[in-house]
Amino acid sequence: MDNKRVKYKKNYISVSYKFLISHISALIWTVFAIYISINWINDLSKIITLPIAIIIIAGIAYIPGYLNIFLIVSLIIDNPPALENTHPTDDITIIIAARNEGDTIANTLSYVANQDYTGKCKILVIDNGSTDKTASNAIKEAAKLNIDVLVIREDNPGKYNALNTGLEYVTTNFVITLDADTLLHKSAVRYLVARIKIAPSEICAVAGCMLARNSRDNLLTEMQSWDYFLGIASIKRMQGLYQGVLVAQGAFSIYKTKNIKEVYGWPNAIGEDIVLTWNLLNKGWITYFEPLAVAFTDLPTSLRSFSRQRSRWARGMIEALKKIKPWKQPKIYIKYLTSVNLIMPYLDFVYTFCWIPGLILAFCGIYWVVGSTTLLVLPLTFISYTILYKYQMNVFKNLNLQTRKNMFGFIFFVLFYQIIMSPVSVWGYLQELFKSERKWK
Repeated sequence: MDNKRVKYKKNYISVSYKFLISHISALIWTVFAIYISINWINDLSKIITLPIAIIIIAGIAYIPGYLNIFLIVSLIIDNPPALENTHPTDDITIIIAARNEGDTIANTLSYVANQDYTGKCKILVIDNGSTDKTASNAIKEAAKLNIDVLVIREDNPGKYNALNTGLEYVTTNFVITLDADTLLHKSAVRYLVARIKIAPSEICAVAGCMLARNSRDNLLTEMQSWDYFLGIASIKRMQGLYQGVLVAQGAFSIYKTKNIKEVYGWPNAIGEDIVLTWNLLNKGWITYFEPLAVAFTDLPTSLRSFSRQRSRWARGMIEALKKIKPWKQPKIYIKYLTSVNLIMPYLDFVYTFCWIPGLILAFCGIYWVVGSTTLLVLPLTFISYTILYKYQMNVFKNLNLQTRKNMFGFIFFVLFYQIIMSPVSVWGYLQELFKSERKWK
């Protein structure tokens, strides 16, 4: 890392030591969890044999607990370098891939125009075969706002086609991708550019922080908003600490143009941003996360649309695992982070086909899988989310943002969100297994 550009505090702990400390802490917790669950294992093994009992309990308690403690400790000891220059002026390009976004594109452009970024910004709106007024509305709004917007038609379906078409027109060193229904905080672009500028020379991308815009719509969006605020953002912060955010999401991220072109742009995949990020990491480059670069997105409001989105994400993860094997990643931290994804299908299958049926049996008075011992998971969950909440609130304070106290949604998020998520993820894995038709929208 360039020591001339980044100043560390005297008590700085190296990334390798943070990695080691977090693993040791997680291991200690796992040993404790195994000790207190001996009776649970013995009781369950009388019904389904000891090996199967261990497989189920490991998927329900041991491995999730290990990963959870690793995440929490990593964040507690994290101390990222401060942004020295929070007002960069580099020329940038923003690519907005849009398909039938006539109702949202004008609003998205207005938020881009309202940025406090003082560098020159070229905006490319790629109309991916829209049948509505996406293109005309973008042109009208650009004229109204007096901003530099070029609308390009791309009839070949697929978001990757739209993004790669836009990439051909990029002449700046940095390029930002933005979804057509995503609204930016007024300082989002400024902080995103500032982070990639201060990072080591091996940096290739920085993911922005996605938060919910429509959390008040219903209970489903309330639960999702907590997932974005606590779950997704916290995981990205931890991955950024270890120099490998696994998804520089297309919804709002910045990339070095030369790096994207070196890996031939976005791949033909349903999770094009996931596979692209892994391709970049496979080159030995690093990816970061900037929590102050906040963007707001509309969350799915129905179970059907939610299932389509999250199954697509799960399928994209499998695509990435098939294309770039974790053990072939050049950096040790990335090997570990991507290897965690190898066990996610196992965890989701166990949760879907063992935990959920076990919960139903518990309500019937049969405590084979879910019993008094499993209740110990709840205090750990609430404690961990409380710690993550305090860290995330610092972001809101720095940006003068406020969050409403949505305790009802939080409780449902803790108790029921995974009951929805795991089956949906399993559905995504099966879609990839049977090669179902891929759809962007």
